[in-house]
Amino acid sequence: MLQSPSRIFHRNLNAHLPVAQASAGVYISDKQGNRYLDACGGAAVSCLGHGHPRVIESIKHQLDTMAYAHSGFFTSETSEQLAQFLAQRAPENIEHVYFLSGGSEAVEAALKMARQYFLELGQPSKQKFIARRQSYHGNTLGALSVSGNRWRRQQFEPMLMDVELISPCYAYRDQLEGETERDYGLRVANELESKIAEMGAENVIGFIAEPVVGATSGALVPVPGYFKRIREICDRHNILLILDEVMCGMGRTGSLFACEQEGVRPDIITIAKGLAAGYQPIGATLCSNQIYSQFRDGSGAFQHGHTYVGHATACAAALAVQQTIEDENLLENVSHMGEVLNMALHERFGEHPFVGDIRGRGLFRALELVADRNTKAPLPHQLSMAAEIKRQGMAQGLACYPNSGTIDGLHGDHILLAPPYIIEQSHVEEIVDKLGLAVDAALNAKGITV
Repeated sequence: MLQSPSRIFHRNLNAHLPVAQASAGVYISDKQGNRYLDACGGAAVSCLGHGHPRVIESIKHQLDTMAYAHSGFFTSETSEQLAQFLAQRAPENIEHVYFLSGGSEAVEAALKMARQYFLELGQPSKQKFIARRQSYHGNTLGALSVSGNRWRRQQFEPMLMDVELISPCYAYRDQLEGETERDYGLRVANELESKIAEMGAENVIGFIAEPVVGATSGALVPVPGYFKRIREICDRHNILLILDEVMCGMGRTGSLFACEQEGVRPDIITIAKGLAAGYQPIGATLCSNQIYSQFRDGSGAFQHGHTYVGHATACAAALAVQQTIEDENLLENVSHMGEVLNMALHERFGEHPFVGDIRGRGLFRALELVADRNTKAPLPHQLSMAAEIKRQGMAQGLACYPNSGTIDGLHGDHILLAPPYIIEQSHVEEIVDKLGLAVDAALNAKGITV
């Protein structure tokens, strides 16, 4: 711990944080010599683990060559190469990349890009977005406006733009008895069509969603057919489909882009966290050729920009990360070890009296905690169970990503796991063993006997 008062305005002013001093592979060590298995990659960021020599060498080389040049004056080889790499591997017709410094900026750019696209088309009445309840798309005001998480929004509600919300695809809680997965998926997807009819399609810019929901609900995987129906509705009403893959993309679910597994092509995709794996801050907004062409043949400019757009060193890091993931066939490891982790979680927690659901895809997994497995009633939110699990996990030498408000922004708790793509069998065993100890210790600390 720091010996003198910190001058940092930390996100939690009452937290006493260990000082991270070194990192290698899947571990981070603090100043006192404690070692933590990074089972969440920070916030699903460190997908390549820590200290990869190829990435470090690429950053050093770029710094020796040219660290930064403003994109209003120059382009750079690394940004051009990274854009080419991503466009060649993106879903069909997604051909152009706008670089940012993180996920919130990427979503903000997507919203503004979508609005200006319809202005370029001469359709200024399109001014509104539709999103989903219990979603989270970032902390800037635009990104927060399209986020449906009540807790994250409530303090800033008066400052946010008006956005309509529909139900998430949350089969564990919302699928009706006797309802098939397909029928459930169609039912909740059709809420989009009803909302469009209510608002008037001529007023709606687009619909935004995470293919696999991350932080706020914990690795919620859509039921088969849900996103195909969403795509059909958007096409019918001339509405853009924006998929936020900031957390679930860049290989996290087993394919480079999470939407590949849904068989849909969005109009705009946002990416960030796993793009450069934390070695540098970078995000990106990718768009279809149709959108890009309308800008090119219209005003010729996107009325948007940031100082660090296309930062050469950040792009060098991201390119090295992505090339390493591809060259080392790490997406195969994500799929394989994801199933190993899934089986280990079911073995350890499948009959746990306070674990209601185990879900996810690839190396993006979550446990939802409950007070009663039969009724699915959540634990009392006053217990702050997520924070206690995090504390107990760190005491065990495990960094995991618990969150509260899983159900509606207030009630419910889950634990999110997003370990690096390089994990091995021994790491899975360590994650599950330490997580089991942390969960049980947290419950006991709150007076709940396991």
